[in-house]
Amino acid sequence: MLEEIIDNALLEDIGEGDHSTLACVPANATGKAQLLVKETGILAGVELAEMIFHRFDPNLKLEVMIKDGAAVKPGDVAFIVSGSSRSILSTERLVLNFMQRMSGIATQTNRIVSLIEGTNCKLLDTRKTTPGIRYLEKWAVRIGGGYNHRFALYDMIMLKDNHIDFAGGIEPALNRTHDYLKEKGKDLKIEIEVRDFEELDEAFRVGGFDRIMLDNFTPDEIREALKKIPFSIETEASGGITEQTIRAYAETGVNFISVGALTHSVKSLDLSLKSV
Repeated sequence: MLEEIIDNALLEDIGEGDHSTLACVPANATGKAQLLVKETGILAGVELAEMIFHRFDPNLKLEVMIKDGAAVKPGDVAFIVSGSSRSILSTERLVLNFMQRMSGIATQTNRIVSLIEGTNCKLLDTRKTTPGIRYLEKWAVRIGGGYNHRFALYDMIMLKDNHIDFAGGIEPALNRTHDYLKEKGKDLKIEIEVRDFEELDEAFRVGGFDRIMLDNFTPDEIREALKKIPFSIETEASGGITEQTIRAYAETGVNFISVGALTHSVKSLDLSLKSV
């Protein structure tokens, strides 16, 4: 998947050729460029940058000074790339675009993780990602100290409000899911979303799931709900949780909090690649 992402991005950016570089830089020219940090945050994408450089030109060499997950500040140099000047110029923007995006996600994730530090709650991402580069964005969440929820629609059953409504309720949704998994011979974990205590009770009357999502519950409501939920069932809070309220949610004892803003509302970290 990583190779496909890189190849598609190179094709998109270079196409039939980097004519600006080909027009003015000699084929045998060599040089060096450094990745310069211009903003405080968490660095992410160094490992990916090395993959991109080597995918395009195996002869490019990378000297890494700062690894993924490290805190950085303006003036820091993350790495120096050396080799063909043409290769460096043709890949610089792709490396920067990915690293700035990934570092922004890692920085935001790290900040929110720090808000729930000391609790046993884990911060999860969601599927609210940029189409085509989900792998990179979820990778950045992990670099920032968060955890990945399911990767896609195929690796976990997640019965959300629309599934429940279209299926005719929690009971038919769960029963049909159990029948489907048995018929297909699949062993997938099941998560069920509930919107109130009535749905919570209905879910446990049916049973047969691994995690329950408490959607738009207040912290006090979650504490009350947790009294009804066995320890064998994982619990997740979601919906309407902000940086101002996330600590209160984490302190309820819920296992997970999922936050779409880790990936869908992110400011990229300012980085540049400059010749040395």
